Amino acid sequence: MVNPCTPVSADEAPQHSPAATVLDEPAARVLRRFRQVFNAVKTHFQQVERQVGIGGAQVWALSVIQARPGIGVNDLARALDIRQSTASNLVRALVDRGLVATARSERDRRAVELRLLPPGAQLLEHTPGPFSGVLPVALAQLDAATLARLETDLSRIIELLGADEDAGGLPLASM
Repeated sequence: MVNPCTPVSADEAPQHSPAATVLDEPAARVLRRFRQVFNAVKTHFQQVERQVGIGGAQVWALSVIQARPGIGVNDLARALDIRQSTASNLVRALVDRGLVATARSERDRRAVELRLLPPGAQLLEHTPGPFSGVLPVALAQLDAATLARLETDLSRIIELLGADEDAGGLPLASM
């Protein structure tokens, strides 16, 4: 029987075990830490949505558009570290709500520039921060060595989970 806390390659990991998984104390402590992180993120985004009526990813997009008037959808996607298609969907929702306006670029008629409308600015004034969410702010405060270690360790967990690589391009607020 494979101990669920013993590192195994993805090939050796059981696909579906009928037996319940029992975690040893170190694994249980780490699981509790993940829960704390997820709950902090979830609580923040729920508070934002309750207070202003739109999701956290939309709030972050509004704040980036406010800070960079005329930004394009591709640059917005890069700023939010999400897929371009996800950014397009966010922008469409913000336009539909009358919070953002789009206009063709004077320099390149194929490009669309985004501008915050007054209702979008008013919404941001009443939004609890941080606009990007609590996790990006916390990560930005970590030193390079800690971030590198976290990236390596989380990569291993992702490998063991067989997680979808594309899921990394989805905003946490939409999960």
